[in-house]
Amino acid sequence: MDTALTLTTDMKLVLGLVGFTMAMFLFERIRADVVALVVMVVLGVTGLIAPEEIFGGFSGNAVMSIIATTILGAGLDRTGALNRLAGWLLRRSHGLEKRLLFLTSATAGLNSSFMQNPSVMALYLPVASRLASRTALTLKRQLLPISAAIVMGGALTMVGNSPLILLNDLLMSANNNLPSGTATIEPLRMFAPLPIGVALLVASLLYFRFYGSAKLKEEEGASEDGQAPARTESYFAKAYGIEGDVFELLVTAESPLVGMTVGEAENLFDAPLLLALKTGDDTRLSPPADMRIWVGSAIGVMGPRQQVSDFAQNQFLRMSSRLKQLGDLFNPARAGISEAVVPPTSRVIGKTAGELRLRKERGISLLAINRDKQVIREDVRNTPLRAGDMLVFHSIWQDLATAAESRDFVVVTDYPKGEQRPHKFKIAMAIFAITIIIALTSHLPVALTLLTGVAGMLLTGVLRMDEAYAAINWKTIFMMAGLIPLGWAMDSSGAAAWIAGHTIDKLPSGIPVWVLELALALLTTAFSLVISHVGATIVMVPIAVNLALAAGGNPTAFALIVALSASNNLMTASNPVISMAMGPAKYTPREMWRVAGPLSLLYTLIVVVMINIMF
Repeated sequence: MDTALTLTTDMKLVLGLVGFTMAMFLFERIRADVVALVVMVVLGVTGLIAPEEIFGGFSGNAVMSIIATTILGAGLDRTGALNRLAGWLLRRSHGLEKRLLFLTSATAGLNSSFMQNPSVMALYLPVASRLASRTALTLKRQLLPISAAIVMGGALTMVGNSPLILLNDLLMSANNNLPSGTATIEPLRMFAPLPIGVALLVASLLYFRFYGSAKLKEEEGASEDGQAPARTESYFAKAYGIEGDVFELLVTAESPLVGMTVGEAENLFDAPLLLALKTGDDTRLSPPADMRIWVGSAIGVMGPRQQVSDFAQNQFLRMSSRLKQLGDLFNPARAGISEAVVPPTSRVIGKTAGELRLRKERGISLLAINRDKQVIREDVRNTPLRAGDMLVFHSIWQDLATAAESRDFVVVTDYPKGEQRPHKFKIAMAIFAITIIIALTSHLPVALTLLTGVAGMLLTGVLRMDEAYAAINWKTIFMMAGLIPLGWAMDSSGAAAWIAGHTIDKLPSGIPVWVLELALALLTTAFSLVISHVGATIVMVPIAVNLALAAGGNPTAFALIVALSASNNLMTASNPVISMAMGPAKYTPREMWRVAGPLSLLYTLIVVVMINIMF
């Protein structure tokens, strides 16, 4: 490596663009994607990157991999896979909070190995919310461990996070500017970082199991009024007394319910909420009041376990907490509880739910009415509605959306607006499994392998093309595609080599390679605290490769340290996963630094140690 390179005009211009990018990301005067677009245009206009190559970032493997992982995640979301997972986690934890948190974090970490980290966090936020509503685990005690596991799990594969996705493209670019006689840098295979990712994920799980969770509980206890937090109950349980789980009751030949209508069964003493009925091939959520119950019918009810158990015993019904026949109907991705207000212009004012035939004609069960701070639950179907009433519904989300179009109800609960397809769950999981098998056994590029799975989901109807387009985060795509040429310019202009050469000149002779790796990891982590992980990767990988060549190290190892360290930001909102968790959990900067700071240092040590073992 020639350390006597002179600083040319091209180098000055590239370094100026790097400084401009970092300043804009730090002070947020201009949107990140606009900054990337400006940088790309300047590189093309000044000739630092050939005009015919300047848009190459948009067609690169990195961008296509991000698009593919985002669409695959959307397909799994449409089938309600993560909501099923929440139920499974609750069953497997057997009511033990530590086990529940451990299982949730571990599963989130594994999910993040094949999906973009922000996408996984977006899917786990409602899962965490559902768990918080049914256990004493608040969002504050859940979201940081889950976020950390997602960040760590992203290191299991080369498609788990944006820096690793970018890495191979940057390594291939570095090959174009290697000194003569230097061996070509080979791209990393799909599971190349697996040992490092396993070590990071295990460290994160153990950290929160034995230290971090206690710290979060301590911080939570000191917050607000200084008292220990009370048990978290769901909003609807607090506001309306609507609580309990969903159970399935099977009607036996001895049951007095045989031949009764749903309306008659609802009026029985201490009957739970009757929300679904399956008789023969006829399955209804919000069954009409005149629908009859027969031998072999499956009834979906909601209520406290003891109440449902007593009702089942008195009516000779077989009770099951596992929804064998009605599982798809009660999948939270497809149905749930919501609130709606009756506006003054509504046509339902003065009418009862029975007269409106809400269940028969609109597929909606009315569970309660909040009127002038009074909750009405008894004989709710025969209560005339008034303007301003807050109604509590249970319905399929599509039926709720259809009812909302009439303007007779204004729905105030956020719910999935798009069509949910829980019946496609097995197909989506099979396609996902086949995609992973292809990635493991073939030599196809990662982006092509992932797009094979996307094509499968589109062809089988798991997703529609318009939904796939809507799932893509175009801001991320433009930011990445616009900044990729900056990494190329760092290499081609010699700016990266100049920085590396002068860095080596300033260091004492004979300095161990691992010390350089540790310094590189810490510097990249510092960059990631103030600029995006994508920006830190693009700036630092060319420098890392040239630094390795100058110091006699392994360029691939140095570059991998940078890509992994770029995601090592667990303390500030510049990490998109952490930013998504800070709002709902109401973390303070003090809490983030106190709890996540030690884990970030542990992350750096594990990465450097594992890299030296592997390379």
